[in-house]
Amino acid sequence: MLRYTFFIVLLVFLGCKENQTSIKDTESTSVTLESYFDYSNKDDQFTGGIKMIPISTPKGEFKVWTKRVGNNPKMKVLLLHGGPGFTHEVYECFDGYLPQEGIEYYYYDQLGSYYSDQPKDLSLWDLDRFVEEVEQVRVALGLNKDNFYLLGQSWGGILGMQYALKYQDNLKGLIISNMVSSIEDYNTYSAEVLAPKLPEDVLETIMTYEANEDYTNEEYLSLVMEHYYPKHVLRMPLEEWPEPVNRSVKHMNPDVYVTMQGPSEFGCKGNANLLNWNVKDRLSEIKVPTLTIGATHDTMDPKHMEWISTEVQNGRFLLCPNGSHLSQFDDQKTYFEGLIKFIKDVDAGVL
Repeated sequence: MLRYTFFIVLLVFLGCKENQTSIKDTESTSVTLESYFDYSNKDDQFTGGIKMIPISTPKGEFKVWTKRVGNNPKMKVLLLHGGPGFTHEVYECFDGYLPQEGIEYYYYDQLGSYYSDQPKDLSLWDLDRFVEEVEQVRVALGLNKDNFYLLGQSWGGILGMQYALKYQDNLKGLIISNMVSSIEDYNTYSAEVLAPKLPEDVLETIMTYEANEDYTNEEYLSLVMEHYYPKHVLRMPLEEWPEPVNRSVKHMNPDVYVTMQGPSEFGCKGNANLLNWNVKDRLSEIKVPTLTIGATHDTMDPKHMEWISTEVQNGRFLLCPNGSHLSQFDDQKTYFEGLIKFIKDVDAGVL
């Protein structure tokens, strides 16, 4: 996991004016190329930015994995991955965009995910406990209301909204990426909008397996992978999916995923812990500047994500017209241009 390569440094140099060592928009960030990549005298220099952070839970002490990229005292982004039970690896494309903008960011594997401790107690896979985990990570990393941006995608968006509803006084900005504010609405969109787009025979076969709760059947999995994922999860042929995405899928913890989300890819079902989650009526409590990111071909309703931006007190919406659930890959330029603009606008007091 070597992130600070000569290639990235070269990109930064090429993006700067001749004989100038400042990163873009230095008048607002006051960060130079040298200071951004300088890890000397940092407590995580020995590990290249990695920290294993101790977490207290009702079932004991564990450790979670984090990794810092860059230095910027005013703009620090903590990344909440999706799943639940996937990994930070789906965010590795951030290395191609945020360093040259002088934005500091943190990879983070939540408890139960691959690079962190993976206890077997299913009672730990609880939304409120995850919120307290994020707060402990924030404290350990020294993030605060003057610099702390929280970005959550998919399940990470649920976690981000729930965190903001309890701890938003610690935030400078919130980014909700590819997630709606109600599981019921997610299920409805999946059943009434996305499922009918499948070929009729494919849908009939998939729904038969769903009705029989035969979610591990090879034909079921094959049909989902062939007909659903390349259209609504990541709009690329499966054989062209980016290596970090494949690695995150390989490292997924099914115990966390099934306990919280359920076994189906067509909504949250069964006894899933998140089945009744809904914060639609509480969005107006969120006062911190908030960016919601939706995509036209997403598994989530982009209109709902735009609506979230109108419900929070200080919101902005970004649509990725060519994107799906992982729009940081399949509509990458739109995604990062909008994300970076939001972070810098908040930092400049524009939003």
